[in-house]
Amino acid sequence: MPKVNFEKLMFDSPRIIWHIIFWVIYTSFFALVYGSFEEDYSRQFQIVWIDAIIQIPAVYIVLYFLMPKLLFKGKFGQFFIFLLGIILIFSVFIWFTYVGVQHPLFWADDNYQPALINFGKIFKNTSKIYPVVALAIVAKWFKFWYKQQKNNQALAEEKLQAELKFLKAQVHPHFLFNTLNNLYALTLKQSKEAPEVVLKLSDLLSYMLYDCTADTVALDKEVRLVEDYIALEKIRYGDRLNVSFNLFGEINGRAIAPLMILPFIENAFKHGVSEELDESWISIDLTLKPENLTLKVENSKSIQEETEDRFEYKQGIGLTNVKRRLEILYAEQYQLDIHESSESFLVVLKLNF
Repeated sequence: MPKVNFEKLMFDSPRIIWHIIFWVIYTSFFALVYGSFEEDYSRQFQIVWIDAIIQIPAVYIVLYFLMPKLLFKGKFGQFFIFLLGIILIFSVFIWFTYVGVQHPLFWADDNYQPALINFGKIFKNTSKIYPVVALAIVAKWFKFWYKQQKNNQALAEEKLQAELKFLKAQVHPHFLFNTLNNLYALTLKQSKEAPEVVLKLSDLLSYMLYDCTADTVALDKEVRLVEDYIALEKIRYGDRLNVSFNLFGEINGRAIAPLMILPFIENAFKHGVSEELDESWISIDLTLKPENLTLKVENSKSIQEETEDRFEYKQGIGLTNVKRRLEILYAEQYQLDIHESSESFLVVLKLNF
């Protein structure tokens, strides 16, 4: 059985259909209620239909003139003053209709001739105007509020997507800048490993230009990116760098937002290796379970730790960007912790697929 889209049915169906349904239900309800008193349904249907001739213009004046021009623009005082005037004016018309049409048609033999001007009866007849007007106002206001909510939601989503694209665009040049610095250092030393760096950099650029345009990428591609980056850094730092990268669990068939893991690796190199002259180390563990992954990145502290601020470690460009992307893309589906000891920094990311 096909699923019914009630939102589309309510708001995308032709407006006139819903208006006809409204008036049919409204008039039928009161005709049946009042007709049950004397078991005279035919007369009551005629009465409510005659009243509807007056009620309909009152309702649509409020819906299509007063509400858009006053209520939706925040002019509440003016709206209620004009609304009160509309109710009183059309109550007069209801009374005139009773005197000139309904009484002669349905009660001509009761020897009673109502006065054309009767303020008590006119005020009493406001009960035939304000309930239907109030009901229409509520329906119109709900529709207005609902569309505002949808528009706000759409704008918020567009804003998030724009922010996400901006953050992703920042990740690319930031990563490229670091890698080019590595290549520059090798060319200064006229290293034979420079061509290998160029080749790996070409692969990395291909990944960023083509794969990272998607919302998600295969996790195995993201891991290969990390492995290539580590290989580049090993070429740069040589024997004074000890890196271990351990992968636990099945990696195939998983997807993740692009460039979500690499910034944590970059941060470890930046703060644990780049200023270190003696041997340093970085340990990376990626553990995969059916429902989530856990990334642990630990790096030795630089000898510059006395001048290096822990705030700087946590708020680098790459790390700040990835935190914001986690908030946007994974909301309540991740946990990020940064721990500091006397010898190392440890980042732990738990991410639900």
